[in-house]
Amino acid sequence: MKQNILKAAIIGISFIASGQAAFAGVAADEAAKLKSSLTPLGGEKTGNKDGSIPEWTGGLKTAAGNKVGDVPENPFPGEKSVVQINAKNMAQYAEKLSDGVKALMTKYPDTFRIDVFPTHRTAIAADRVYENTFKNATRCKVTASGNSVENCFGGIPFPIPKTGSEVFWNANLRVEPESIEYKFRNFVGTADGARTMATRNEMWLNYPYYFKDGTPDNWSKTHTMMRFTTIAPPFKAGEQLVVNDGVDEADPRQAWQYLVGQRRVRRAPTVAYDTPDFVSSGANYFDEVNGFVGPVNRYEYKLLGKKELYVPYNENAFVTSKIDDVFVKNHLNPDKVRWELHRVWVVEATVAQGKRHAVPKRKFYIDEDSWVILMADGYDAEGKLWRTLHTLPFAVPAIPAISIKPSVVYNLQANTYSAIQFINEEQYRVVPRKPDSFFSGEAMAASSAR
Repeated sequence: MKQNILKAAIIGISFIASGQAAFAGVAADEAAKLKSSLTPLGGEKTGNKDGSIPEWTGGLKTAAGNKVGDVPENPFPGEKSVVQINAKNMAQYAEKLSDGVKALMTKYPDTFRIDVFPTHRTAIAADRVYENTFKNATRCKVTASGNSVENCFGGIPFPIPKTGSEVFWNANLRVEPESIEYKFRNFVGTADGARTMATRNEMWLNYPYYFKDGTPDNWSKTHTMMRFTTIAPPFKAGEQLVVNDGVDEADPRQAWQYLVGQRRVRRAPTVAYDTPDFVSSGANYFDEVNGFVGPVNRYEYKLLGKKELYVPYNENAFVTSKIDDVFVKNHLNPDKVRWELHRVWVVEATVAQGKRHAVPKRKFYIDEDSWVILMADGYDAEGKLWRTLHTLPFAVPAIPAISIKPSVVYNLQANTYSAIQFINEEQYRVVPRKPDSFFSGEAMAASSAR
């Protein structure tokens, strides 16, 4: 373990719900590193010793070639993989593989592998996001419980993190546009290798935390506003869901659901945590979408440090491919998934005292450049690896940012998987933001009237 961790084994302590004092941001002289040795979002600007991770030189500003919506098809056409890793040679690369990846190689030795490509540090954000991140470094703080943040806005809240809570809040408040819309499909893979579409849906998202006219004092404290409607299959068509996630510790998630059979809108407080996700036929938990989504208050977060790890990255070619091309029996098609070597923060989440969750321990791997969750491993009550999750991050110069919408959760004990928010063959667009009223139970009820 000591060989694997690039930083100290534990850089800081996690906040727990025991009245621990809240901590403010770093000192001004440390924040100044964001203009010198660190990227504007807090990654190490320099590459690694052998050059396999290059220096960050500004991220992906433009991408030539075709686009699907606002997603470039492949920023690096013609590149070849530098190494293929599978069950036969994984021991040689074990230090740079997560537990979940090694488990998949062991479980599917004849079909699962990773193709490692040259590393491209494409993470980028708008100048206003960089400016807000610099300000957040000294003003932002995690509250005493660890379940909320204060004095943050418009950028990464803790670009120079000291604790697991800070890193995890960075992932929750990763760079997003003001608003996007897209269609997606969820799929369920069964133990016999079959794949079935669970639902096809249309999604709208506002991100008030990144509104251009906001400030730490005047934003709504709701960082994500989501609304979607189910298009297929026919028996579910017309179902809708509205979710507003925020930093209010007393009520971090507000949700409303419209069911066609009941013909009414109702509050949906169970749409969170380890409730089975009905959008994917219950094959994953609600808080497994996009690596993690929703309230953070079921876990304590310990920062284990930073590692060099092979991770899915720059998946533009994947998300712009045909659906049938990106799956094989039991897992994603290795020919389509691009893996790169990146530095990631490792955060261990353990169920907090007095709380419960079906997955009592999770380990998250969070990109140092973009703060997106790239992978996560989930362990059962006996400490055995149970679930492993991969996101498929892709570069969107139109934001500009690294976005994660598709993800896949493998249930290693049941030999099944849940493929979540696959935008393949759909349009992903950065759009003008919708009014706040669009993301309400009342608006959903009005649109559902027949």
